[in-house]
Amino acid sequence: MLTWMIRRRLAAFERTYGYDVSYLREMLAVDLGAFFRFARVSGISSYRKDVPLDAYYAAKLTAAMSADCGPCTQLVVGLGLHDGLAPAAAAAIIAGDETAMSRGAVLAARFARAVIARDPEADVWREQIERQWGKRAVLSLGFALVAAQVYPTLKYALGHGHACTHVVIEGKAITPRMLAHGAA
Repeated sequence: MLTWMIRRRLAAFERTYGYDVSYLREMLAVDLGAFFRFARVSGISSYRKDVPLDAYYAAKLTAAMSADCGPCTQLVVGLGLHDGLAPAAAAAIIAGDETAMSRGAVLAARFARAVIARDPEADVWREQIERQWGKRAVLSLGFALVAAQVYPTLKYALGHGHACTHVVIEGKAITPRMLAHGAA
């Protein structure tokens, strides 16, 4: 009964966001306990405190693109749009167009890239984020980075990963910044 209910929720999520959850179905079939452990870890993906929506998604999308999973990046775009992220903001983040992003989104994207690259410059961006929005904002962005990378990493480990080539926003295909610059 429990797995039946979980399968229904997975199917509903899949329909709502157009996202293939076959890797989650596989996990559920192999080990219900593993599925529940993963579900607990997944809770960090919804933590957002004290940070503007576009900055939060700038970090999350930057992390998803760096993990090189097109479907995951597309899902994060869909989640952002559902949460109220403006399509133009999502497109600017995906394209890496800092001139079209808010100052907060630029700060969060730079922080995300520095953290992912293990660049000491992350300390500079972290301090600015903390000064501007507080410690919970840093925590929110850190969780966004982790959450956005855990799904693609698991999908690749289970043989379900797909490379990110473009993301569609309002019917327009956009090449992610990291791919456009030869990274990721």
